[in-house]
Amino acid sequence: MEKILLLFGSSGHLGKTAISYFLNQDYNKYYFFTRKPLDISPAENVNIIFVEDLSIEKNVADAFSKININNNSLLFLFNTIGTYYGGKRIEDTPYEEWKSLLDINLNSSFFIAKYFVKLVKEAKGGSICFTSAYSAFYNEPNIAAYGVSKSALNYLVKSLSIEGKEINMSANAVAPYIIDTPENREWMKDKSKLIPALKICEVVQKIFDEWKILTGNIISFFEFIEN
Repeated sequence: MEKILLLFGSSGHLGKTAISYFLNQDYNKYYFFTRKPLDISPAENVNIIFVEDLSIEKNVADAFSKININNNSLLFLFNTIGTYYGGKRIEDTPYEEWKSLLDINLNSSFFIAKYFVKLVKEAKGGSICFTSAYSAFYNEPNIAAYGVSKSALNYLVKSLSIEGKEINMSANAVAPYIIDTPENREWMKDKSKLIPALKICEVVQKIFDEWKILTGNIISFFEFIEN
């Protein structure tokens, strides 16, 4: 049995942290999907796959076509892709901005899920984890487009978890508040509410460790917000 990790969004802050973290976990093979070059040492079991806009189905199909598996493979996919726009009321939100958030936060995840399911059907089983958001649980003013995209992602995850039982696949998501990045530290007044990227990766690994029993969960980091 071989364990394979697939990581989408490898060049972002969370993605870079995930690379460092998961390379030290127990996987036989890695596939890192990225738009930008990655500063990592070459290794026989590490595959770097360059991708274009993942809200276009053909690009996702091409990316998955480069993954080599067999019927004894266990597949684990962590999707860190996501973006945030805020600060506008619904009546002031341009449709282009609304559509962009849905494309990045939802539609790309749909395509990744679609082709992951096809891949798992050829393998022994697998688990997929998405990056949702704390905001999907609580309505706030001026972030409707972002909230809708993440709420819809949560529904996608729960649907995948139900359909995935037939093919030995689980599906979950982590829902941090604001990830601790240099950019977010510039504007976030209360630094205690920032969620360390490493903590997110550790939770995802725990999900993967228990992939046979954990499914359909949207795991929120409430304790960071309340303390």
